[in-house]
Amino acid sequence: MATDLDIARKFPPKPIQEIASKAGIKLSDLIPYGHYKAKLPLSLIREDKIQASKLILVSATTPTPAGEGKTTISIGLADGLNKIGKQTMAALREPSLGPVFGMKGGATGGGHAQVQPMEDINLHFTGDFAAIEKAHNLLAALIDNAIQAKDPHVHIDPRTVRWKRVMDMNDRALRQIVVGMGGKSNGFLRETGFDITAASEVMAILCFSSSISDLKKRLGSIYIGNDFEGKPLFARDIKAEGAMATLLKEAIQPNLVQTLEGNPVLLHGGPFANIAQGTNTVLATKMAMSMADYVVTEAGFAFDLGGEKFLDLKCRYAGLSPSAIVLVTTVRALKYHGGKPVKELTQEDLTAIKKGFTNLQRHAENALKFGIQPIIAINRFPSDTEAELDALLSLCKAAGLKAAVAEVWAKGGAGATELATLVAAAADARHPQKHQLLYQDDEKMVDKISRIATEIYRAKAVNYTAKALQDLKLIEKLGLAHLPICIAKTQYSFTDNAKLIGTATDFEITIREIEIAAGAGFVIPIAGEIMRMPGLPNTPAAECIDINDQGQITGLF
Repeated sequence: MATDLDIARKFPPKPIQEIASKAGIKLSDLIPYGHYKAKLPLSLIREDKIQASKLILVSATTPTPAGEGKTTISIGLADGLNKIGKQTMAALREPSLGPVFGMKGGATGGGHAQVQPMEDINLHFTGDFAAIEKAHNLLAALIDNAIQAKDPHVHIDPRTVRWKRVMDMNDRALRQIVVGMGGKSNGFLRETGFDITAASEVMAILCFSSSISDLKKRLGSIYIGNDFEGKPLFARDIKAEGAMATLLKEAIQPNLVQTLEGNPVLLHGGPFANIAQGTNTVLATKMAMSMADYVVTEAGFAFDLGGEKFLDLKCRYAGLSPSAIVLVTTVRALKYHGGKPVKELTQEDLTAIKKGFTNLQRHAENALKFGIQPIIAINRFPSDTEAELDALLSLCKAAGLKAAVAEVWAKGGAGATELATLVAAAADARHPQKHQLLYQDDEKMVDKISRIATEIYRAKAVNYTAKALQDLKLIEKLGLAHLPICIAKTQYSFTDNAKLIGTATDFEITIREIEIAAGAGFVIPIAGEIMRMPGLPNTPAAECIDINDQGQITGLF
């Protein structure tokens, strides 16, 4: 079978100037990064045009460890909409290098539904992740320097500093480290660690910022710890925001690329959805909506994580509302949630599909809580049988859900025309209605958390550790109780236990601590153990990646 890279090379990318022209972008506004990618100025955002554009959110059912192809469907749907005559642009996240060299591989779609140049995008791209990493680590260096220099105006208590460093690579050895060893001249001895760049609050801030000035304000609002008298300290107290924003002056500009079928795509930002908001930048979404009649975007992992956060966080801050929601599912995922072992997912099993269908139903019901009836996209895999696909379509019909089989990996946009027709009709019928928020800003923080846990996850109760209760008091003290909620939990279950797959019931959620992301504009209740610095698998994808003397890369997938 041909790899994604093999397929991508059969479709030579068009010059980025041609893609810009197709999107109505003047060449004078284009900032080329080579022949096939470019940055775009924020001046292209037009609020008057945004209101007429229809935003389509692509989310999913609870994934298997391998993922269910949400990005692939997003790209294929955008191509499919263009194929049926709807002027469409996709606005998606950038890949992290960690998964590229780890287990998952690249994140530019798959088969005939890809964005390109896929090698560039999956590697350094336009340097956005590197800039975010540098801005984050600059703040870390300034914090340690302020402690070392004993600034007479800022007396940071090093025991309260929560700000770690970041790196865009999977490296388990850096999760917990000690800095400042070797004597007084090397700094204050303390424990800290590294997170992966996609988990950085700077990443979340970039994705919510509306301008350079807003970016600086948010960076300055990063909570870094307390002084020795218990007074809270922020990045602005050590004058960090100006230099940090300067490092991000190009990263804040959305990136223009293309699908294999030559349709324009904006790739920008890449926060994790089990820690942060899990969606591309507000700026890229608004820019795409300024140029296209329909915009396809995605939210990471399943609807209980990415979908809920897209609607309750991103849309709340950006003043946006999707006109349609697409839930991606697969036959193999429903068999998995129906109890079939991972090694047997390619075997036909109609009983397991019927049992696992409850997972899809719950996600669909959750979308309805926001007032939007979802469309189901069944991402077809080669192992799916006609009997299995027919059974799943019948289950959807019986549940009152409109569904279509999408064969975008094999056929590109042509494999998504039925899905595109359903989605366009749903978006046209709904626009410009606004969705319902799950909670309001002025509600108590415990009530907001409870609303998500009980109504979206279906927990029967929420428990708090002593540490989490202390964090709640600190949040109140800081005057941040009005902030929305971004719960961090496993993506593999509705619960905080990754092993409880399907549609678990009669369970409780435990919040063990609550982190403050004041710059990003939310708080992060942490349920269960969340990995912020992944490790490499026993056989990492990096072992297969190589380059020859002609600069041709192999092994990316």
